[in-house]
Amino acid sequence: MDTSPEAWAIMQDALRSWTPRQRVERAAALTVLAHSFALAELRRRYPDEDDRKHRLRLAARYIDKETILAAFGWAPDDGD
Repeated sequence: MDTSPEAWAIMQDALRSWTPRQRVERAAALTVLAHSFALAELRRRYPDEDDRKHRLRLAARYIDKETILAAFGWAPDDGD
């Protein structure tokens, strides 16, 4: 672990003080942040594709290829 025990204890105390709503809001915000980083990488790797394709590539990271194909008529060939 790269965090000192003292710092970890402070973080644990802070997390315990959050309400369930605050925990869900933080989790949702972190998910949005992670998706924005993933979309930025997809835009960098596939600059000629439109936003729809970038979002489909992101969805394909979480949904199997057959479902993506059935729902949207397209799926990435390269696993991304």
